[in-house]
Amino acid sequence: MSKQAAGKPLSKTELYAKIADTTGLTKKQVEEVFDAFKTEIKEALSDTGPGVIQLPGLLKIVKVVRPATKEKMVRSPATGEMVLAAAKPEKIVPKARVLKALKDMVAGS
Repeated sequence: MSKQAAGKPLSKTELYAKIADTTGLTKKQVEEVFDAFKTEIKEALSDTGPGVIQLPGLLKIVKVVRPATKEKMVRSPATGEMVLAAAKPEKIVPKARVLKALKDMVAGS
């Protein structure tokens, strides 16, 4: 019985080994492919990049700008009294959007 059948996700080493067996590449080459993809994601989501990158048929990663918030009065759930919530600066976060092919793959299994 494999670890995946038991409900545990594959570790990074197990994933690299499985991909290496399937493709005929070495584990080192598979690791280099993942490192190259990480570099491409970093470049695409940088200030000079287009702000979006797609892993064909699986997902799209988009750079989302969350606007700054002002100080405001909010109710404390513990005490019920109104307290001042601090202002937060603008924030840039990545958002992964699942593509239809991956949704169909999961729904079909």
